[in-house]
Amino acid sequence: MTSINYMLLWFGAAVSIAEIITGGLLAPLGFAKGATAIVLGHLVGTTILVLGGIIGSQTKLPAIMTTRISFGIYGSYLFAALNIMQLIGWTAVMIVAGGRSVNQITKMVWSFDNMTLWSLVIGALIFLWIAAGNDGLKKINSAAVALLFVLTVVLSGVVFTDSSLFTKQPAGDMSFGGALELSVIMPLSWLPLIADYTRFARKTSEGAWGSWIGYFAGSCWMYLIGLGAAIVTGDSDPAAMMLAANLGLAALGIVVLSTVTTTFLDAYSAGVSCTNLLPDVSERKLALAMAVVGTALAIVINIEQYESFLYAIGSVFAPLFAVLLTDYFFLGRQQADARLLVNWGAVIVWAVGVVMYYQFVKLDLVVGATVPVMVVTGVIYAVSARFMVGWKSVKAAKVVS
Repeated sequence: MTSINYMLLWFGAAVSIAEIITGGLLAPLGFAKGATAIVLGHLVGTTILVLGGIIGSQTKLPAIMTTRISFGIYGSYLFAALNIMQLIGWTAVMIVAGGRSVNQITKMVWSFDNMTLWSLVIGALIFLWIAAGNDGLKKINSAAVALLFVLTVVLSGVVFTDSSLFTKQPAGDMSFGGALELSVIMPLSWLPLIADYTRFARKTSEGAWGSWIGYFAGSCWMYLIGLGAAIVTGDSDPAAMMLAANLGLAALGIVVLSTVTTTFLDAYSAGVSCTNLLPDVSERKLALAMAVVGTALAIVINIEQYESFLYAIGSVFAPLFAVLLTDYFFLGRQQADARLLVNWGAVIVWAVGVVMYYQFVKLDLVVGATVPVMVVTGVIYAVSARFMVGWKSVKAAKVVS
């Protein structure tokens, strides 16, 4: 895959209802401060994201398999299980969000109300997107992103032509550090899966720059649309914006397409993580199964507490990748040891990082929680690694008679 392929892939991933809704959470800061938090948070978050992608393109390993470098085989099983849970959760959250928006549109336009049906439709499209395979994916995704780009311009016109956007007084309570953290967490949520795609990069630099530009541009844009809509109307729901713009039938296409181009990445990478536990089953079959599970979960469970879900992801994966990035880029450990079962020292430092994350969230620092947690975790690991050399479980050596 080339830099253009990655640019389109990650721009399409970023154009989603979840990103718009999250941008709306920053409305209490007002537009100027909110936009500053969005840009700064994405500069940091997207750069961390791409560092994980570089590991994938250089080792040619999926994201969860790269954790064997630091944590060993059994350690990677733990993180594979956690990643599968968060990706199935994301799949369900995205299907619910997309289904609700579609249902709101059909209720307003045609008085048709069936949330379950729309969840099934979106889930089925995600299933077909995965079934198309890598070659089909590149062609479909290119066409989809071109359409989404045009439609995103229309959404921008709805929000940014309202003159009250820049003069309306902020209402609500949110710190700059809290807003910055919500801007860092979104790209961080993709960190456990970016290597699943950059491992196919023609060149490391193409995978890195294409992914960085595509995601940074798309995600910042979505956040700004959500921020602007929440300030002007008090509602960051994309469906409401599109109905206000009299898009009608086109609004259905926007919501469905943006949901599918994002959510298929979650379902596919859940399948890739499953191969770490079930190596004899193909990635695509497992990904299709994950799409079915995510769809079923979306129908059965009413998923709320979206902001808490984002923080939970940050708490697990920020310290995890702080350890891996420290090993790979600073300590020079770039190959997994086939005999290493568990690196207990790395697991302990990761657990300390998880606890620290919630403490830093409470401190509400102006730099957020993710950056200081990753820095402190990385330093602790780098300093303690030399003292924990023997804190490892390894496979017993075979005795040759």
